[in-house]
Amino acid sequence: MDLIHGIVNVFEIHNLIYCFIGCALGTLVGVLPGLGPGATLSMLLPITLYLNPTGSIIMMAGILYGSAYGGSTTSILVNIPGEVGSVVTTFDGFPMTKQGRAGEALWISAVGSFIAGTLGVMVLSYTGPVLARHALKFGPPEYAGLLFFSLTAIVSLSGTSMVKGIGAGLAGMILSSVGVDPVTGVTRFAYGMVGAMRGIDLVPMAIGLFGISEILVSAEAGLAKIYEGKLGKMMPRGKELKKGLLASLRGTILGIPLGVLPGMIPGVVAYLAYDLEKKISKYPEKFGTGVIEGVASVEANNNAVTQGNFIPLMCLGIPTATPLAIILAALMMYGLKPGPLLFIESKEFVWTVIGSMYIGNVMLLILNLPLIRLWAKISTLPYKYLGPIILGICVAGAYSPRNTLFDVWVAFGAGVLGYVMKKNDWPVAPLMLGFILGPILELSFRQSLSMGGATIFFTRPIAVAFLALAVIVLVFSVKFLKRIPKEVREEPDQ
Repeated sequence: MDLIHGIVNVFEIHNLIYCFIGCALGTLVGVLPGLGPGATLSMLLPITLYLNPTGSIIMMAGILYGSAYGGSTTSILVNIPGEVGSVVTTFDGFPMTKQGRAGEALWISAVGSFIAGTLGVMVLSYTGPVLARHALKFGPPEYAGLLFFSLTAIVSLSGTSMVKGIGAGLAGMILSSVGVDPVTGVTRFAYGMVGAMRGIDLVPMAIGLFGISEILVSAEAGLAKIYEGKLGKMMPRGKELKKGLLASLRGTILGIPLGVLPGMIPGVVAYLAYDLEKKISKYPEKFGTGVIEGVASVEANNNAVTQGNFIPLMCLGIPTATPLAIILAALMMYGLKPGPLLFIESKEFVWTVIGSMYIGNVMLLILNLPLIRLWAKISTLPYKYLGPIILGICVAGAYSPRNTLFDVWVAFGAGVLGYVMKKNDWPVAPLMLGFILGPILELSFRQSLSMGGATIFFTRPIAVAFLALAVIVLVFSVKFLKRIPKEVREEPDQ
């Protein structure tokens, strides 16, 4: 009854307007690389003081889960991740565009996002408080075990050479350590550069490795258009539709519980979703060449994680990511206390916000589906016009998170690095995964050691379970890859 009452409240005209503005802004934020929901919410935070609490949080929530929808667009069309969670979408999304299947990729992305978003809100509605309590059992040793397990994805992302894949992953972890030591405060690998002391930001790194490197490869090849044929169907059908929808469900099921855990950013979980699809597939060697499951699972997973993030925020007052911390600040500015009492003391507010998420996901589907053909036509534009536009977007995207030219140079450097790696058959995906996981793993590992030394990992049941699972998956992955002929193993990010 509370949920139904909340949904009815959303249909008040002012709440609908706030919901629509949030969803539209979120989609735009996702499409524009580098802007990000965190930066957008921080800029809007002062404005929310002049809005009513319910409308304000409805709009901010819409921006957050709307950005997960929009992030797939540039990832699929021009190989530029719209936001961090969409990095993995480029692996199969951009190859689908080059095959003239951009419409199918965008369609399954939108529908998969809707499935994940709706199921995620249902979990928040019915089992949120129960799931959130389990997050409290995760300390540094458990996170270290979980992240070590996440690193096993490097094996399946290594392409033709496991040695190159592991080397790229280690290189990514080393690059992620540039800046200030999170424990001692000592500067590392900065070599006197002020910009490097702040560390290398994830956004310019991703834009360079995937976007700028693709521009360099295309320029060398004298590419006329990304796709020169006629645009085909805008909706997958038959077996392709079935495979895409099932992959969306699997990505959702994986993403919701992991979204509850603080620190599990969409970029990390997306790699796990992609790795899972590759492991259970009957044709893992085709991943990275335009497989619809690789797009569907990852995009659904991104939205599932985003919706899962609201569970600990609403039920325990624990923000699991920067955008959630900004929403927490907004709640506290209004005198609301996130946690178990929020559902008792501010019942109408909570259920109206949750109800808005159901309506918002429908709005996003309606917003995205009619634009698919328009977006898909971008892939047929002459590259002599499209290339400079993409480069301009890359530069703006690299500059905007921290407003520094150092990040622009990082993006160009990463672009050259990505170009050299692709030309020499080194996989780029493991480097990106190592870069994402490196700082989180280092901090969790060092905190664990300070708690009880190396033996602490073997005295915590959850940590032991993750470590054992990592070893099992690693062994099976190595054996499985050996069965695939070397000549058919493709690099996942090509």
